[in-house]
Amino acid sequence: MKQTEKHIAGVFPRAPEILRIAEFDSSLLASFSGCMFVEPALTRKIVSFQDNKSRPFYRLFKYKEAFSAALVEYLLSRYRIKGPVLDCFAGAGTALFSCAGLGLDADGIDILPSNISCFEGGLALRQMSGAELSSLAAWKDRKTWSGVRSAGVNTLRISARAYPPETEIEISKFFSALQNTPRRMRKVLLFALISVLESVSYTRKDGQFLRWDNRSGRDLKNIFNKGRIPSFSAAVGEKISGMMEDAVSGGDSLFAKYPAKPAPCRMVEGSCLEIMPAEPDEKYGAVITSPPYCNRYDYTRTYALELALLGTTETELSALRQSMLSCTVENRPKNLSKLNARWGRAVGIAAKQPLLNEIVACLRNMRDNKQLNNNGIPRMVEEYFKEMACVIWECFRVLKPGGKMLMVNDNVRYGGINISADLILSDIARRAGFRVSEILVLPRGKGNSSQQMGEFGRSELRKCVYFWEKP
Repeated sequence: MKQTEKHIAGVFPRAPEILRIAEFDSSLLASFSGCMFVEPALTRKIVSFQDNKSRPFYRLFKYKEAFSAALVEYLLSRYRIKGPVLDCFAGAGTALFSCAGLGLDADGIDILPSNISCFEGGLALRQMSGAELSSLAAWKDRKTWSGVRSAGVNTLRISARAYPPETEIEISKFFSALQNTPRRMRKVLLFALISVLESVSYTRKDGQFLRWDNRSGRDLKNIFNKGRIPSFSAAVGEKISGMMEDAVSGGDSLFAKYPAKPAPCRMVEGSCLEIMPAEPDEKYGAVITSPPYCNRYDYTRTYALELALLGTTETELSALRQSMLSCTVENRPKNLSKLNARWGRAVGIAAKQPLLNEIVACLRNMRDNKQLNNNGIPRMVEEYFKEMACVIWECFRVLKPGGKMLMVNDNVRYGGINISADLILSDIARRAGFRVSEILVLPRGKGNSSQQMGEFGRSELRKCVYFWEKP
């Protein structure tokens, strides 16, 4: 018996469906053996936001779900990418700015209004003249917002009591004051404001949720203290100073590294499932993206402070959660045929994927036997891959012949079952018409949650970059 099957049999001694999953997984893995290999150059640091933390310009917004500019540059060089480039899950715009800096037109789509605001702020900063930067410095030094009357900060149930009272007043004043500045400066100031909300709050982004400091006054089960919380003036002043430094630095900044005028880049707000069908056929030379993983992360919760500041209502927040790719247990199934009548074949490809079918059937059985910690997991997994099949279908359609698609994604684990998203998605892509050229595996995988390890043992999960080509 193979080592994987020995482990599974030990954990689930009376679960033959688990062994069937292992068999399907092994068979699919073998079918990609010629193109799947470990790539030492791909560290977890560059295939995540970590590398951006020390990178001028890209360090300005802490978007933890991003990949790094270094990864984009590596992929552009390795695969000799030609534009224009599309990122259909663009986040705060790392791929767009990186491509534009290297002379490639780039378009992006993202569903979070906070990401759109940060992208627009970064774009405005890139376009600022010396005189505008001087005005920005004066605005910061004089604390122009301090004399403005506080109008209050929009809150949601999930974001209530997020700040010390004096900080909330300062945020309100700053937000009101920036509305009366010139358009480009207004976008940069809003970018700065959004970027400091977490640091001046009683919250910390922690995977699937916001972790709350016990000083918030909320009714909390666990005691957590995030340490010293800076004053708003200090935090926003430091952020604006960093923006100006990156804008004029002679170091490794976006502006200094690429002295030629960057190519245009744009971002559209909304779901790629709704926006991509309107794009013309064969428009793009490449797609570079990283979709939400099938890991239960709810971006409407982790970015609740940013969304609340921008005026999102409770109704809009709920609608936003349902419009996102189905990666949380709260997502209800989308009517994909209503969104696009052409997606019948794409949904059918996912529905007939053998490994996925075995996994979903097993998860349903575990749900029925109360062996899962949330009954929505089987539905989430099934709908995630159906929706991703539609995304892949659209990417194939909008790519030019010879176009290249590069995607970063993580495998996940539920109820002790390893879900090989890399194999399932690559098989869906192959059936949709792509040539699966390479699946680059990071040398170091990702561990699972302490709950999963405690109940089912440690199992390292692959993290990969997929390279598919349109013939």
